[in-house]
Amino acid sequence: MSTRLLRQAVPLYAAAHRLINLGARIWRFRVVGAEHVPLDGPLVVAANHRSYLDPMLLGAAVPRPLAYMAKEELFHIPLLGPTIRAVGAYPVDRRASPIAAIKRSVAVLRAGGAVGIFPEGTRNRDGAAAARAGVALLASMSGAAVVPAVLVGTDRALRLHRITVAFGEPIRLQGERKATRDELENFTAQVMGAIDALAGSIGGDSES
Repeated sequence: MSTRLLRQAVPLYAAAHRLINLGARIWRFRVVGAEHVPLDGPLVVAANHRSYLDPMLLGAAVPRPLAYMAKEELFHIPLLGPTIRAVGAYPVDRRASPIAAIKRSVAVLRAGGAVGIFPEGTRNRDGAAAARAGVALLASMSGAAVVPAVLVGTDRALRLHRITVAFGEPIRLQGERKATRDELENFTAQVMGAIDALAGSIGGDSES
């Protein structure tokens, strides 16, 4: 997404952001650690993923416009599709090469924007899905800081369970050269460890 398109999307994003926050009150929506989110500069927000609501609520909790990749199928769901597009999502065809989506994300980051990513790549209700290296790859290619985030309660939203979104301190992939495969894997593990630790610190479970 170009800088021009990001600027054009801001009014619509702001309106959707306010609407989602208003609707989230039915879940006693709580945001913890928002002060850890840098308000400018390239940023990746990496979160656990338990529910279709996660993209909307993560975007509602981040105090700046957040773009993120979402699987293409979500954009065909009535109401959900237009809503996630309004808050900055762009489709990823999981059956095709991810290169186009990665390039689009890197372009947003190099323009100083923020990108949200779910390292597990799909909803992971039982914790069995392994994290992918996408978050580390984006950090390596853009120099962006990575803020770990955890969403707790979104998988129980239909029971009006309280929903909490928490953010941890930024993490950076060290080095000014292209990261090796081992470095990408280690950084991915570091980010996922931070997400799990964050869940424990607020009395939740990133795998619940």
